[in-house]
Amino acid sequence: MTPLPDPDLYAVVPCAGVGERAGAGMPKQYAQVAGRSLVAHTLAALAAVRRIRQVLVVLAPGDSAFESHVPGHTGWVARVGGASRAASVAGGLVALAEHGARDHDWVLVHDAARCLVPTHAVDALIDACLDDGVGGLLALPVADTLKHERDGRVAATLDRAGKWQAQTPQMFRLGPLREALLLHGGEAGITDESSAMEAAGWAPRLVPGALENFKITYPGDFALAERLFRTRDPIP
Repeated sequence: MTPLPDPDLYAVVPCAGVGERAGAGMPKQYAQVAGRSLVAHTLAALAAVRRIRQVLVVLAPGDSAFESHVPGHTGWVARVGGASRAASVAGGLVALAEHGARDHDWVLVHDAARCLVPTHAVDALIDACLDDGVGGLLALPVADTLKHERDGRVAATLDRAGKWQAQTPQMFRLGPLREALLLHGGEAGITDESSAMEAAGWAPRLVPGALENFKITYPGDFALAERLFRTRDPIP
């Protein structure tokens, strides 16, 4: 049997949501943080990862704002976003294949709202997963005590042992990820690529991430991101 050629690495950035909880008055990925749109920072961070061959941004079909918020973007864009994250990522994988990506190539799916992802964390994920049979994701062990809420009050304290907080990128081979999303993407509880792979019977690897790789979700997160950008070395 002829061996497969070495896999390439691609990134997919789902960018089709509106981010209502962020209170930005616009899709949160286009809100300004430290002089750039949030997604422009995210794409700059991914561009600094030299092993990623190309980045594909998945936009909503009617999105006409992206180019004005990310001037000079030279990556791929596909206006195939769906009603859910799973649908948007699945559409992005189809677009990657149309650009020549193969089933055994690696795809790193990264949230547009994680604009502070460090290059070293993405490189650590790649190093951990390149020879892995499944792939994996950046994540952090849960340090805080966890409470289960009911009607605004504590109903129970949960055991935090063995629990991790998922981050992105999440890195899987294109073919298995596309199949997992096709079969399980519409199910309840499929909120990221790892959960789709888990539903398909795989056990993704957990790779320690970074505290600053948080997802901008609420209004106060923008101010925190602004402060962090002021105290870190800029990405060109």
